[in-house]
Amino acid sequence: MDNTNQNKDAWNKESYNAWVTRFGNPKEYALKIKKDPGHLIKGLFDINYDFHGKKIMNLMGSNGNKAAALAMFGAIVTVVDYSEGNKKYATELSEALGVQIDYVVSDVLKINLEMFGQQFDIVFAEMGILHYFSDLAPFFNLIYDLMVTGGTAIIKDFHPISTKLISSRGSTAKVRKHKVDGDYFSQDLIEHDVAYGKYIDGNEVEKVYLRRWTLGEIVTAAAESGHMVTKLEEHPNQSSEVFDQGIPKTFTLKLSKV
Repeated sequence: MDNTNQNKDAWNKESYNAWVTRFGNPKEYALKIKKDPGHLIKGLFDINYDFHGKKIMNLMGSNGNKAAALAMFGAIVTVVDYSEGNKKYATELSEALGVQIDYVVSDVLKINLEMFGQQFDIVFAEMGILHYFSDLAPFFNLIYDLMVTGGTAIIKDFHPISTKLISSRGSTAKVRKHKVDGDYFSQDLIEHDVAYGKYIDGNEVEKVYLRRWTLGEIVTAAAESGHMVTKLEEHPNQSSEVFDQGIPKTFTLKLSKV
């Protein structure tokens, strides 16, 4: 609980200003999104999929850019996240785009299932999510309880090989060097700068506490929660500036409720 409160406090400090630094103010960012909303979601979804009328839950949805993009394709989107700053940015962004998202400020594990249970066609969470949980079972149980029968869950996150085992140094592909200097099986909580910290100038960066999971632990937790694992895909670094050849940087886990 202490770690959860610390993480929550960190995300409520400067997140709105950080997103303004990163993307511009919501009106400015909306102009960019309108040019190609599919760009924001193509790494998670088939953009040819018919989202119209589909109910989608975005867990820990941060600044709401993915949710807003999905709403532009006709989806009915709910975001749950415990940062008021994130909600403020997401709400202003969706308004600038002329779409509506339902943004609930809450610890995701405290979602009111009487209100939200068993009604979502798609539940997704992505990029820097799983390491906030000291136990994955409640998270995957929640996803199962939110989904309709036949529904789909998509989890995209950083690959444990890159977060737990291998560190990389260098600014270009030719000089990029890798070192195995981590403990893949470590269960320790790690103190780390809050994710938006690099976009805050002149302020002391807030700290969060993370539990980095192995890929086996993640897939097993999903399966033990009743999900059918339909796909596990591992991805290389897709940055245009740095290519970590041969090392998985992210993964996508696709689940189904049958």
